Amino acid sequence: MNTRHTLWLAGFASILVIAACESADEGYEGEPAPVEDATAPPAPPPPPPSPSMAMEKSNRVATAPTAGMAPPQQVPQPVPGDVDRERYEDVEINPVKLVAEEPVSTFSIDVDTASYAVARRYLNDGTLPPKDAIRIEELINYFDYTYPMPAGPENPFSMNVNIAPSPWAEGRELMQVGLQGYDIELEERPPLNLTLLIDVSGSMSSDDKLPLAKKALAMLIDEMGEEDSVSIAVYAGAAGEVLEPTRATEANKGKILAAFENLSAGGSTAGGEGLRLAYSLAERNLDPDGVNRVMLLTDGDFNVGIADPERLEDFVSRKRETGIYLSVMGFGTGNYNDALMQKIAQTGNGTAGYVDSLNEARKLLKDDLSGNLFPIADDVKIQVEFNPARVAEYRLIGYETRLLNREDFNNDAVDAGDIGAGTSVTAIYEITTTDSDARLIDESRYAEAPEATNEDMSDEYAFLKLRQKAPGADSSKLVTRPITTADYEAGIEESPQWARFATAVAGYGQLLRGDPYTAKEYDFDDVIALAQTARGEDEFGYRAEFINLARLAKTAAAQARLEREGEGRPQ
Repeated sequence: MNTRHTLWLAGFASILVIAACESADEGYEGEPAPVEDATAPPAPPPPPPSPSMAMEKSNRVATAPTAGMAPPQQVPQPVPGDVDRERYEDVEINPVKLVAEEPVSTFSIDVDTASYAVARRYLNDGTLPPKDAIRIEELINYFDYTYPMPAGPENPFSMNVNIAPSPWAEGRELMQVGLQGYDIELEERPPLNLTLLIDVSGSMSSDDKLPLAKKALAMLIDEMGEEDSVSIAVYAGAAGEVLEPTRATEANKGKILAAFENLSAGGSTAGGEGLRLAYSLAERNLDPDGVNRVMLLTDGDFNVGIADPERLEDFVSRKRETGIYLSVMGFGTGNYNDALMQKIAQTGNGTAGYVDSLNEARKLLKDDLSGNLFPIADDVKIQVEFNPARVAEYRLIGYETRLLNREDFNNDAVDAGDIGAGTSVTAIYEITTTDSDARLIDESRYAEAPEATNEDMSDEYAFLKLRQKAPGADSSKLVTRPITTADYEAGIEESPQWARFATAVAGYGQLLRGDPYTAKEYDFDDVIALAQTARGEDEFGYRAEFINLARLAKTAAAQARLEREGEGRPQ
């Protein structure tokens, strides 16, 4: 996957700390030094609640409601002081590329959804999210687009393509690519060896952090089967083992839930010791025929311990080679470290989610459990080569932190994103054809007019390539598909439902981020109108909620503009 060291190294160092007592010649691969059990359950422990009682208690929580070129500052952004100590990576928006100069686009897939939930939290609070919090691919991939389901692991993905005029830029078109991974039936799921690493430092004491995390984990345990196992490690000023690897049988679930109930927050944050202990627990119970995963639950406010960043990154990369996935779930407001959460998940071959409500916890750990915990493909890469005879310019909307070099596509040693069972991934390119007057980059004075290299390719817009590995495999498999005029729809309203809704979400993300590539007259009303035509069955109400969020964004943007005008700030 793409690495951007300079922006996150300092923050990344603060989670992964090598124990201070480690000698200079001691390798980081060794077992963690003995540490004090930070939250050992009292002896004797109270009688554990039954799983049903714990779930009933866990459900008593308020949930979130469901139901011309513009300048970059088109949507006013909150001033820096509004963001408290929350940290988001500053990423440059993907620029327009000339096909004549750079005909190939390569990137890693991204199935994270944290950005969508973070933006929702801000909008539900009546304010616009900071633009750096918006990763458009995570907004788009929050939704299920009901793509055709592939048969199974022999052909793990269906490939879906649609081209239609762009609703925010006259003279340009959107080329959408949707991948759908095969699903795994419940009885066919491999055993899960899950190690939960829970931040119990003082910053986790508020209701939207550790208390919410415990309720979320109760739902997760309810979904685990008797062949699955769970262990629990915690960290604050020190790290400790709360629950040794334990089978998630019905008889044991009360014991597991009791371990959650006994946790409380307090102290500073020594995340590195906890991470090392969590990996040690996962390795102790390593199942070569199952899925081995460490899940970190934290607000990312790590404030103890600093070590060499490159050595720490190497530590996580090496642990990844053991076959143990590392995923993160973020919680809370005010000091949430989104940049750190993202980088940890990417380095550890995992997913990054953000839990702003019990509804979101249910989506991540119940409704989408298979997709978030059970991988079906590793190192999934996409490469698109554009036909210069038909396409003059393109830009990839989103995936800024997932870009790869062209040569990385065929290099199986280069890491990329993984995808879970039943999960889909959607990417959108905005393209400008050679006969369009909407081109942003002038033609070179001395360039020859491009021609199709083969008569059989004259109807092709581009050539799509997909590489992926079976979980644990060393070599990848290649699947290809031409993108042709047969994939074109004359109007966005004639496009399939999935393409219309994905387009609405992409427009919403660009407006929130203040992208300079949308027409000045394009606004949240256009987003709402298009999304309403593509709500479909909407079993869980996620699309209806999106439409409501777009309305909230419209109101928040108008309010922010009025406040800035009142303060005499330029628009």
